[in-house]
Amino acid sequence: MHMQANIVSRSDAAREPAATTAAQRSTSAAKAGTVTLHRFGPFLGAPDSSPFVIKTMVLLKLAGLAYRDVQGNPLKAPKKLLPYIEDEGANVADSTFIRRHIERKYGFDFDAALSPEQKAVAWAVERMCEDHLYFAMLEERWLNRATFKKGVGTMFGVLPAPLRPIAKVMLRRANAQRLHGHGLGRHSKSDIALLATHDIDALGALIGDKSYLMGEKPCGSDAFVFGIVTSILTPPLDGALRTAMQKHANLVAYRDRLTRQFFPDLVGR
Repeated sequence: MHMQANIVSRSDAAREPAATTAAQRSTSAAKAGTVTLHRFGPFLGAPDSSPFVIKTMVLLKLAGLAYRDVQGNPLKAPKKLLPYIEDEGANVADSTFIRRHIERKYGFDFDAALSPEQKAVAWAVERMCEDHLYFAMLEERWLNRATFKKGVGTMFGVLPAPLRPIAKVMLRRANAQRLHGHGLGRHSKSDIALLATHDIDALGALIGDKSYLMGEKPCGSDAFVFGIVTSILTPPLDGALRTAMQKHANLVAYRDRLTRQFFPDLVGR
């Protein structure tokens, strides 16, 4: 596979690092080396094709940690999934455990500004987005032929041409089995869209007119909420989920606001 590396400096990380004191930023910067993030790659104007990779990128930026990203290979990943990071000899897989690693190693509290009740709400929202809404997006991206052709179906160029059709069939079948095992894939497409729309409506109501999920400063859960919102709104992947998301002007504004803050180079793409 083609290897691509980019260095993201601490100064470019988060323009407005949330829930972060000067002491926290100083501690993180003093301890930080350069973390290597294994990811998929930019996708149709989004920072990455995976909202879990986007989550990890935002967490690293919020914590003020320098990182470089490289094109990863899921087959070589510790849990056969991306993202994972390398940090001073340690391989840490899964975005939630990457967050835990950052909190423990660098002493950074993503939710320092939140009350215990707010932390509980943020965790519940993150679980709704990661363990339910994400799978509805997965179904739309992989099992809807038109969306697949315009989206993830364009990402097989790294493979030799004769292998691409085989790989596409195998991965679409694997994701269908994954969705069936999850349970969401046992429903009709219209029922999946209905359930996902409830998630999107709930998210829109929770964010309301706030700048971030829990207030005027981002918290740890904003990392994935932004990841899933920007992933669903990715053009040209029209579908029921994008239509439902676009009905919430505050969610579109939330995507735009966090893109400007964390990924200014992608504004307008």
